[in-house]
Amino acid sequence: MWKFLNGTNKKEVNDVSVKIDMNNIPVHIAIIMDGNGRWAKQKNLPRTLGHKAGVETLKKIVRECSDIGVKYLTVYAFSTENWKRPKDEVSGLMKLLVEYLKNELNELNENNVIIRTIGNIYKLPKPCIDILNESIEDTKNNSGLVLNLALNYGGRYEILRAVKNIFNDYEKGLISDEDMRNLDDNKFEEYLYTKGIPDPDVIIRPSGEQRLSNFLLWQCAYSEFWYSNINWPDFSINDLHKAISDYQNRDRRFGGVNNGENK
Repeated sequence: MWKFLNGTNKKEVNDVSVKIDMNNIPVHIAIIMDGNGRWAKQKNLPRTLGHKAGVETLKKIVRECSDIGVKYLTVYAFSTENWKRPKDEVSGLMKLLVEYLKNELNELNENNVIIRTIGNIYKLPKPCIDILNESIEDTKNNSGLVLNLALNYGGRYEILRAVKNIFNDYEKGLISDEDMRNLDDNKFEEYLYTKGIPDPDVIIRPSGEQRLSNFLLWQCAYSEFWYSNINWPDFSINDLHKAISDYQNRDRRFGGVNNGENK
């Protein structure tokens, strides 16, 4: 079980009223961590403090996902479009990333969490690249929750990148004419950032927005969606359990029908 870190109230973390089926936990949960800026604005605080509060929420959600047996947690931390934000906000987000990993790496490692990234991290500032590579290396032999940090990530870019890399391999002779003619989903997915990772069972987006914002466009084909009006810094473990409970009560047919049900 997790050791509770500085500033975390154990009673709050364990205050969960929604019951979930521990035998039907989603394998992969993806979260669009939205609403940090709105949370700060509502409290007349700088946006940077909203992002810091969002990091605290991330910590407790990672702990809970690890504790209840989620295998993969993908969080949308910084999109390819987020570079359009003010420079001081972008700089602050990069510093927060470094701070989070430096402060949490030992704890994540002790609790068997594996750090991975999706997105082009090599366009991030060097301190970010260094701490990410260190974190990936230090946790690669763990066997618990896989924490995917989506950084400088965009779903359209990921798909275009895959197409380009397929054609590059074809030109190099690594893919045959026959393989190109028979290209299917499984082969295509080998060229995505998420190679080897199952598609998300449920995608959670707080803050009241109901869109994907260029997140996991290929992978979300049969994901369940869960939206709420709660800003990310206020997102609780109870809210996570609500999302999981709703997921557990949905009828996932993947385009088919249940036995005995007419189309």
